Amino acid sequence: MPILDNLEPWRPLTRIALIGWLVFYGVFLAYAAADRSGFLFIDNANLVVHEGGHLLFGWFGPTLGLWGGTLLQWLAPALLAAYFFAQRQIAGFCFCLFMLFENFLYTATYMADARAQVLDLVSVGGGDSLHDWFNIFSSLGVLQRDTQIAATVWALGWVGMLATVAWFAWRGRTLDEPRAD
Repeated sequence: MPILDNLEPWRPLTRIALIGWLVFYGVFLAYAAADRSGFLFIDNANLVVHEGGHLLFGWFGPTLGLWGGTLLQWLAPALLAAYFFAQRQIAGFCFCLFMLFENFLYTATYMADARAQVLDLVSVGGGDSLHDWFNIFSSLGVLQRDTQIAATVWALGWVGMLATVAWFAWRGRTLDEPRAD
């Protein structure tokens, strides 16, 4: 692609930093794979961003307010990944991309609960909580497919996290070497 041909090379990354990040990702992936609750420790931060999204996008009407939680939850790491990509900082780019895909796991848990509604919900201001995905799926006429959609989003999250780590490992091995132009 012509636009990508003009990019600067990635900033150098030391071998120790590469190894440290790969250990972090390996431990996190093992933790996520072993988890059966559907709610990882990082999802406490994701929840804050999610609720902030309802408030932010709520200014644009009830539909965007409803979708806003998930929108901001996905937009925040995606926009940060774009920033680190533009700055050519591979560790920051991959971390943010990894967190974007980790958010898919959290979202999938919430989606899968649309009909059952057994999850404890949080509401900004402490009022009655409405289930976002019950309302979204109902309005789209796909409520009966909540678990299938959630399974797809969950799988995309895992594929995205694993692909990000694999690309980081593959690309990171050449970052100390000079580029042959």
